[in-house]
Amino acid sequence: MGEQVRNRSGRGTPPGRTGLVTGELRVSARGFAVLETADGLEFFIGPEDVQGALHGDLVLAKPRRGHARTRGERVEAEVVRVLERRVRRVIGVFTIGRHFGQITPNDARFPEFIVPRGKQGDARPGDQVVGEITRYSDGLRRPEARVVEALGKAGQPGVDVAIIIKTYDLPEEFPEDARREAARVPQEVPAEEAASRLDLRHLPIVTIDGEDAKDLDDAVSLEEIEGGGFRLGVHIADVAHYVHPDRPLDREARHRATSVYLVDRVLPMLPPELSNGICSLNPRVDRLAQSVFIDFDAAGKRLRYEFADTVIRTAERMTYTAVAGVLVRREGALLDRYAPLVPLFERMARLARLLRERRMARGAIDFEFPEDKVVLDDAGHPVEVRRYERTIADQAIEEFMLAANEAVARHCAGLKIPFMYRVHERPDPEKLVALNEFLYPFGFQLRDIEGLRPAELQAILEKVAGRPEERLVSRVILRSLKQARYSADNAGHFALATRYYTHFTSPIRRYPDLVVHRLLRESRRAGGALTPVREGLWREALPDIAEHSSRRERLADEADRASVDVKKCEYMADRLGETYDGIISGVTGYGFYVELPNTIEGLVHVRELADDYYVLDEKKYALIGQTTGRSYRLGDRVDIFVIAADPMTRRIDFGLGPMRPAFDSSGS
Repeated sequence: MGEQVRNRSGRGTPPGRTGLVTGELRVSARGFAVLETADGLEFFIGPEDVQGALHGDLVLAKPRRGHARTRGERVEAEVVRVLERRVRRVIGVFTIGRHFGQITPNDARFPEFIVPRGKQGDARPGDQVVGEITRYSDGLRRPEARVVEALGKAGQPGVDVAIIIKTYDLPEEFPEDARREAARVPQEVPAEEAASRLDLRHLPIVTIDGEDAKDLDDAVSLEEIEGGGFRLGVHIADVAHYVHPDRPLDREARHRATSVYLVDRVLPMLPPELSNGICSLNPRVDRLAQSVFIDFDAAGKRLRYEFADTVIRTAERMTYTAVAGVLVRREGALLDRYAPLVPLFERMARLARLLRERRMARGAIDFEFPEDKVVLDDAGHPVEVRRYERTIADQAIEEFMLAANEAVARHCAGLKIPFMYRVHERPDPEKLVALNEFLYPFGFQLRDIEGLRPAELQAILEKVAGRPEERLVSRVILRSLKQARYSADNAGHFALATRYYTHFTSPIRRYPDLVVHRLLRESRRAGGALTPVREGLWREALPDIAEHSSRRERLADEADRASVDVKKCEYMADRLGETYDGIISGVTGYGFYVELPNTIEGLVHVRELADDYYVLDEKKYALIGQTTGRSYRLGDRVDIFVIAADPMTRRIDFGLGPMRPAFDSSGS
């Protein structure tokens, strides 16, 4: 039998007939790389065998036959050829040497780039710059780049987030043709258009968003119906009325696929004339909407639903904080100010609780990770980092949007028309096997991996709540699941425990939602079906839109997290030497991570533990001193002080203060 490569499930698969393999290269900061093939095989590639390929490149590699040493389950290989260069630019610090300049990338996975004389533009030593790669390394010569933009020095206002925008190649300015089309969009609803729609301007309709939200694309109404039930109205900005297929605005929205929400700014999918103007459901002005009406009985069971093109006029622009002030804190000033709407908010709270109870009863998973809020001053400097507490107002809007999305997906699936689903597929059995092994020391076990139901994972999350290992277990369960994505095929939504789901509620900021609006309206106007020509066009277009939108969504999420981490580092960089109380949130062979009450996390490296030689006990999730027996366990409370915080690398280092007693999950 020939040599086999083992994948992560342990199954053997022979390499291709040519003996060569193709995949994306993932390079570490130390120069080692892993090539991962499309079918999940992994090959280890040493620094000397990368042959000038860069992190992210598509490469052809040759496994080492005859002496296939393995590292874990990875066979060694060497790069034969780069098939596709996927990195065109590099962002880093510019310096000048004796004979040439140099860009040292902020991302340590990339090598240094030579900048020939005359190719530095207006960059000065120490500037953060964007370099366009002009020559790739062939394994012998160093790669070269020319400076195309100088961003300024690290630490200057706005430079840190500008670096992230350039790193992720996020679009900022809209093309001229899209700007011209946006400028022609009327900013008021014509009377004749309003007259052609279902008029809901008499209803008490409100938006509920965060304080700093500007694109208000969803609003709700809630009426009582016979028998103690509810009629929920979810009213979504009718972006499809203004953004027409294959026009400049549509082409740019499709390219962007999503708005990107960074810590200090929004890079919108649509120009402000739409995202903050006529498509934003601002209070006390007429707006066009696509509305979903869902009737529920007194127990929160869905009875029926219907759809309509509507004209609305929201009564108030509410915030989660204000609604919580009415419902939870019962603040007198807010109760007086919003007196006509208080009964509406109280109905919303009742229905939201019923819907959540029913959703959890059917087996949905509910991850309760703490959210963070970074507060910036006018110069963009972080002045506060705090934990964001979700309220009944947040929960109500979440439940209502889930209900609307599910109703739209169920309706369109029943019509058997081409459609854009939001899917979350079942986890891979191999990952569940690994998850089961991880859970066993904590006293949990998955009973039926092949037939796993999401309710079983939710039960574990509920049992581990409040225990020291809660965050770790929740994170590992989440990593064991597949990522939700857009798809033209309905694979159901595992985490929500529903067969039908889509994204309908945010067409201002998500292109798939705009597609869903178009499909819903087109099918409704055609009596529930599409012509064969239109059906064929949609079936051809949807897979590409789904794949592109999923990819852009992941990129936007990464950029958002990076921008928040930069500001957290900047915040802690002003607090070097200060002491804090935290909980050990992760333990590794090189140290342990400590999470502070404000959600900031930093590393206590083993070199800081000078009183002993510490070794990782994986089963106990602890670092244990070999002489003293002293241990640092997951969930232990510790005092730390801030040693370093580097916004460029987004790394925070802590030193250890006096040890505290271990965290007691019983509260005693």
